[in-house]
Amino acid sequence: MLAGDGSGGERWKALGERELADCGIFRVRERRSEGPDGRRGRFVFLDAADWAAVVPLVETPEGPAFLMVRQYRHGSDEASLEFPGGVIEAGEDPAAAAARELEEETGYRAGRLRAAGTISPNPAIMANDFHVFLADRLEPTGRRSLDEHEIVDALLVPVAEVRAKMGRGEYRHALMAAALFLADRLLAEGEGTRAESTRPESPRAGPA
Repeated sequence: MLAGDGSGGERWKALGERELADCGIFRVRERRSEGPDGRRGRFVFLDAADWAAVVPLVETPEGPAFLMVRQYRHGSDEASLEFPGGVIEAGEDPAAAAARELEEETGYRAGRLRAAGTISPNPAIMANDFHVFLADRLEPTGRRSLDEHEIVDALLVPVAEVRAKMGRGEYRHALMAAALFLADRLLAEGEGTRAESTRPESPRAGPA
């Protein structure tokens, strides 16, 4: 240890908590906490539902490609090229949410879905998790079901291009960089290294 007394990772004791604002997609909360050395403070964080994303791998005559979606993002005020994903609904399994989002946004269903990892988007100020899955053996269903304010294009992008451009231009979404890393790690580990499920069913029925 280069600095500190070893208590850096000790959990702080929660003394109380209150909600400051309900913003729909997240709630702003304040927690009063006491550290392992007795100091006290107030800390604001965002309480949101967990998210799920799926990295869909498709074999094409030209080589492997990722099925991705392009949409305008209001925070950055620019277009973003991403893997399909979204909010996990209350009581919904993360794998089912990933499979649902894939079909809703692209019109394709995963023949196989494998868990690639779960990360914390920003543990300093966010209380939710981000679940990443790798999908392959895709089948077209011809059904998309976008949310009210979603305008989304689905397209195939060569795997090499995504890896080369991640972190620049339309590929600046930090969680997509993390998703690519986790998916690539799973691919490098080979078959059968993670629990897998075939055609997970979503608890919410798709469009007719």
